[in-house]
Amino acid sequence: MKYEILYQPSYSLAVVHLDKGEQIMAESGAMVSMSPTIKLEAKVSGGGFFGAVKSAVGGESIFRTTFRAEDGPGELTLAPAAVGDIAAVNLQGSRFFVQPGSYLAGDSGFNISVQGSLRGMLSGEGLFLLTVEGTGLLLLTSFGAIHSKELAPGEEYLVDTGHIVAFEAGIDYHLEKASGKSQGVGGFLKGMVQSAMSGEGFVCRYRGPGRIYIQTRQLAGFANQLIPFLPRPSN
Repeated sequence: MKYEILYQPSYSLAVVHLDKGEQIMAESGAMVSMSPTIKLEAKVSGGGFFGAVKSAVGGESIFRTTFRAEDGPGELTLAPAAVGDIAAVNLQGSRFFVQPGSYLAGDSGFNISVQGSLRGMLSGEGLFLLTVEGTGLLLLTSFGAIHSKELAPGEEYLVDTGHIVAFEAGIDYHLEKASGKSQGVGGFLKGMVQSAMSGEGFVCRYRGPGRIYIQTRQLAGFANQLIPFLPRPSN
């Protein structure tokens, strides 16, 4: 399987070249165009009803589509729904955590599950994480450009939860308020006030070694910027 990514970072398009018999699994609605030699089949995410429910609650599509080059080699183009970037990661029997909405496509042999995260519940952003495990091509997508950061052993780094795209499963991580840890009720309230005043809520503290992928914009923040310009109903 060969691929190229065009028009980065704002209007990225993934062009995937499949030899006969090769296949790739993509999010529902990701297909832009394809050769007539390619056939598609939609399947329920997670392999069944409960898996689909977890996917829906986690912000993922209930269905994923498998594209297979049956009648000969062919070309498939994929793109995210929102304006943004695409990054390719080659997994070698490894495991990745992916934020809901950041999975675009991947090898059909990947084991994909939805992991509920108490850490995510506390943040209010990304209640669940996709766990992608196996060998093959993984295509990630973002709102804005994708910035990758390699952490050295023991190196710590803070990322706003709304800007997380994906990270290697071997990285240690936990959520905390952007204002830092607090002691007692008074410290907790002070920390919440500081977080509110700064416009930053929860961050994820990572500890290397490993690589993390960050998006330079977040869709929720962009949507808030548009609210003052939306028409309002008259009395």
